[in-house]
Amino acid sequence: MTTKLPADRRAALTRRVGELMPEVRRDLEALTRIPSVSLDSFDQTQVDRSADAVADLLRAEGLDVEVVREGGRPAVIGRLAAPDGAPTITLYAHHDVQPPGDGLGWESAPFEPTERDGRLYGRGAADDKAGVMAHVAALRAHDGRPPTGVNIFVEGEEEIGSDSLATILERHGHKLRADAIVLADSTNWDIGTPALTTTLRGMIRVVVTVSTLDHSVHSGMFGGPVPDALMALVRLLASLHDDDGGVAVQGLRGGEAAELDYSQERLRQESGLLDGVQTIGTGSLLSRQWTRPSITTIGIDAPSVDTASNTLVPSARAKVSMRIAPDEDPHTAYQALLNHLSRHTPWGAKIDVHLDDEGAGFQADAQGPMYDEVRAAFEDAWEGTKPVDIGVGGSIPFVAAFAEQFPQAAIFVTGVEDPDTRAHGANESLHLGEFERVCLAEALLLERLGRMKPRKVLHSQARSDTLRGPRDE
Repeated sequence: MTTKLPADRRAALTRRVGELMPEVRRDLEALTRIPSVSLDSFDQTQVDRSADAVADLLRAEGLDVEVVREGGRPAVIGRLAAPDGAPTITLYAHHDVQPPGDGLGWESAPFEPTERDGRLYGRGAADDKAGVMAHVAALRAHDGRPPTGVNIFVEGEEEIGSDSLATILERHGHKLRADAIVLADSTNWDIGTPALTTTLRGMIRVVVTVSTLDHSVHSGMFGGPVPDALMALVRLLASLHDDDGGVAVQGLRGGEAAELDYSQERLRQESGLLDGVQTIGTGSLLSRQWTRPSITTIGIDAPSVDTASNTLVPSARAKVSMRIAPDEDPHTAYQALLNHLSRHTPWGAKIDVHLDDEGAGFQADAQGPMYDEVRAAFEDAWEGTKPVDIGVGGSIPFVAAFAEQFPQAAIFVTGVEDPDTRAHGANESLHLGEFERVCLAEALLLERLGRMKPRKVLHSQARSDTLRGPRDE
């Protein structure tokens, strides 16, 4: 049973959000023009600029704002006190972005937002500066006086692993305590169909170095009896999958995803899989994407084709990303991967495995009165279309961090993206029509939660189960 939202109030918020969208879009485009790439190899003054711009946006809505830094990139915290007896909602997004790449695949400049066919193209236009602006739009829809208390936390290093997030939460977490947390960094099921993300896979990322020689030698004189490191590395990487393409690492957990209509044709269209290339693994497509492990070699250091000499390579390394089941312990998964690599290194080659990053998965028992309200807000914003509960194969470790820090809060993982957003890739884009619905849904959610009785809010939360393993410092 949800709270009763009068039709005239719903219509007023719908009308107000529509009026606000040109201004919201201008502010989004201004944020997108700031190249706030948080990797060390990029200009970090731009991340500072981005944090300052976000802080200015929040101050303009009447929030008490501070920019905090705890050994990493700047994050922004804004606070607005709750009316008497009303709940408090924490809204999360991040203002840092992925690198644009070499720019060759972009049809327009990565940091010059450009509209084509109802989509706004640009790095960060969706992931996750649209999340920032969805929060701002919801405040504006209520003229800066929402019926709930609001905390806004905009992180500045999500794209590089959120290394200082634990310290920020330790030192500033009391400023973010809330009855519910909205994490706007996921995706919707499709254009026209909203979604709540209720499971996320965890992540292990390692750098594997294989060595066979103490120096390079002539490939003609020594090739044959002497193995080169690149050959050994390739064989080692190949051992990570079985003949069907399934993950061959023993001891990893896996589960079954919800039964939703997701066809091979849709997968091919959304992923860009070439004609004739087969899918890999076994089980349902969504289980393979959401609830079972996967392993990808995301980078290799080896001589380039253009500069290669006729020598046996003494050492080669690869970066390997492993996604793990939502309920898998990252430490256990890392040990399983390490054991596999150690057992399958060929010809006595020397191997070094460095744990580059890890993150826990997330799974929510998405039931209870507050989840009823978020679903009702989505249904209103999408004009009668009910939201779908989905999993996401990607990893968002900060969700587990928030669930651990605030165990009594209901956690809503929502999204501004859609299957064609291409976050992290060339031609990242935001569907402008869906973005307006996202902004409206959040404004409606604040309205609905503000009408709940405090005891109903505080004592009827859904449970979130997370696992966290130790980080390799």
